[in-house]
Amino acid sequence: MRQLTPAVFSTAGLPEQRRVELWEDHNADALIGLRCRTLTAASLEATEINLQLDQIHLARVRGNSHVVERDQALVRRRPAGSIALFFSLAGEAFFYHDDGVRTVRPGEMLMCDADRPFMRGFSQGLEELVVKVPRQVFAEVTGIEHVPSPAVVGFARGGNPFAHALARQVGAAARSEDPRPAREQDLLDLIAALAGRSPAGGHRAAAQAHIDSNFADPALSAARVAAAVGLSTRHLSRVFAESGISVPQYILSRRLEAARRMLAGPVPIAEVAHRCGFASPAHFSHAFRAHFGERASDLRRSAIASRSGRDEPHS
Repeated sequence: MRQLTPAVFSTAGLPEQRRVELWEDHNADALIGLRCRTLTAASLEATEINLQLDQIHLARVRGNSHVVERDQALVRRRPAGSIALFFSLAGEAFFYHDDGVRTVRPGEMLMCDADRPFMRGFSQGLEELVVKVPRQVFAEVTGIEHVPSPAVVGFARGGNPFAHALARQVGAAARSEDPRPAREQDLLDLIAALAGRSPAGGHRAAAQAHIDSNFADPALSAARVAAAVGLSTRHLSRVFAESGISVPQYILSRRLEAARRMLAGPVPIAEVAHRCGFASPAHFSHAFRAHFGERASDLRRSAIASRSGRDEPHS
């Protein structure tokens, strides 16, 4: 069942002697069953943010130095039935698998079958994003039935554009403060493109992710978006045309949607226009009325009246 808001679990405040046990129990229920041990005498300090979508699961994990292991006995007892994608944000990690050892550095993503035994170590602590995709869903969107060997892909800016866009979207959704709703189909399109299938959907999702992160820039244009995702402007326009919208139209719609949300708060209308990438308040006002059929000032007055009504004392 889809989880509408991220759920946060932390070892902070738990009895120190039970932190590892409770962390293992949480992961077995919420993400992937693992055995855990710390590398020093220090107690485990770890936090996990989980978000369940209709089909895939997103998470953000932070912790101090420790090692996790998923051996054959644990796989049999708690099968994940999933492919896991780990995006390293901080802390170098090793990944020990039956075909060797890999080092995963910040800015790199590791993809593996979660039901093949492995060990992971974080001597410097970690912060990472996780995408858990049920094996059947992964096969449907990528055409890949089995992931026999782990794969490491760079997702930092300038690396794989699909991995970069996927990390941005997951990072925005799996956070405790102001999480951004994730569009699951976009995530699946990016996973498919990352695996070499359905590049059009992946390019569109990558472009949308770039726009979502940069629409406040007044200079954002189709050419800049195309360059960011490694396409020509013409090719990107064709990709968007398949979904019945142009790149400039999508940029404008994202700016207007963000502005509409901001108008419910106290930010002055001119500042809303500036923060959402409009060249002038006049341009914003015209575009807002044309898109929503009402003036921004009318929406602001309605929002103020609504707040005033809620604040009135009940008799």
